[in-house]
Amino acid sequence: MKKIFLFAVVMGLSFSCGKKIAEENKTPEKKEEVRPVVVGGDSDAHGCKGSAGYTWSILKNKCIRVFEEGTKLAHAEDGKTYATVAYVIFDGNKAELFLDSQDDVIILERKSEGEPWVKGDYQLIPWKGYVLKKKDKIIYTGE
Repeated sequence: MKKIFLFAVVMGLSFSCGKKIAEENKTPEKKEEVRPVVVGGDSDAHGCKGSAGYTWSILKNKCIRVFEEGTKLAHAEDGKTYATVAYVIFDGNKAELFLDSQDDVIILERKSEGEPWVKGDYQLIPWKGYVLKKKDKIIYTGE
């Protein structure tokens, strides 16, 4: 009886040690390195960091924050509620429009002081602040 008990103990220990040795010899799985995203680490073709609020201005020829340097234009009151606005930057007889509804900016030009800035269907009129029209419909107003 003692022999059978001793044999069972020896067999049990050998199996448990064998499993531990097999686990130690296993090569660890390689985990893919996850790199944290750095805020402000992005930049566009001009080097402007969009995550920091910068965008390229054609008129100023530099990265700007339109909400700091531009004139804010709100949507015209048409019964709807909007969460976005547009901005305009002025440089002499040119105006650069940053519309929330378009990816590309629009450069408007005027002939002389007091005249509206115009390009295609767009007209920016200096009247009680500014009024932006598209096809004779007021779409934005601002101070």
